[in-house]
Amino acid sequence: MSNSKRYLGSLYLALAAGIWGGTYVVSKIVLEVIPPFELVWIRYLIASVTLVVMGLVSRQSWKIRKQDIPLVLAIGLIGYLLSITAQFIGTKLSSAQMGAVITSATPAFMVVFARFLLQEKVNWRKGLSVCLATVGVLLIVFGNGSDAQSGFGSGILLGGAILFLAALTWALMSVLVKRVPSDYPQVVITTYAILVAFVFMSPYSLYQLSSFDFHPVFEPSVIFGLLYLGTVSTAGAFLLWNQGLQMVEAGSGGLYFFFQPLVGTMLGWLILGEQVGFLFWVGSFLILSGVLFVIRE
Repeated sequence: MSNSKRYLGSLYLALAAGIWGGTYVVSKIVLEVIPPFELVWIRYLIASVTLVVMGLVSRQSWKIRKQDIPLVLAIGLIGYLLSITAQFIGTKLSSAQMGAVITSATPAFMVVFARFLLQEKVNWRKGLSVCLATVGVLLIVFGNGSDAQSGFGSGILLGGAILFLAALTWALMSVLVKRVPSDYPQVVITTYAILVAFVFMSPYSLYQLSSFDFHPVFEPSVIFGLLYLGTVSTAGAFLLWNQGLQMVEAGSGGLYFFFQPLVGTMLGWLILGEQVGFLFWVGSFLILSGVLFVIRE
């Protein structure tokens, strides 16, 4: 693999992770108006239109081989349906900063899935990285819950647990993306996977939105948030992430999740006025240390 290809792949992954860091702050604002599940559905509606237009303009071939359909379905259901929905629900119940940091443990969990799906070896360094990330997640969840002095009643602990699920499922999806044949245009695979999630979510979402009051949605901040989530954070960042994963080594891709908690925490502090306690920073350090072990390997 050429250096220029690796550098371009690194740029794609860094941009995607940075965009997702801002997503936690934007979604925290929009979730005040639109429920999590319905917000994901609207996000995918906007993203699907954006990606289809991109594919048509660039004249991509939309054909996909029958033997690859189950893989695309798995990417859509595990990553774009389960993981993203869990991310939004967890963020609503907790905070933008907690969402950004907990899901940054994803690269360490990718090690486990890569062992079984890509036959990558797991040594002591990779095992330690998973342990550090897990302990870091638990410190953040329980530390913020105790700081709030309201436990499960405030939703902090439950939100952290749901974000943990989001990190696990996104790690699995990222490993599955590595199994997609490289001859497919990434805009096509990303579009199909998002459409899978969109179709499965449509019956419930349409039913819920049939009685929804849309007046608050027309606020400028909400409209901007929806456009950001649909075009930049979904169509753009998903495409960048999938393309970047195809251009760098499997283990090194996790490095770029560093940008996600940094951007998310900074924007959560600047825009939302969120505060963090000592255990939050300890947990963040352990998560990033665990990921660093993976990268060094």
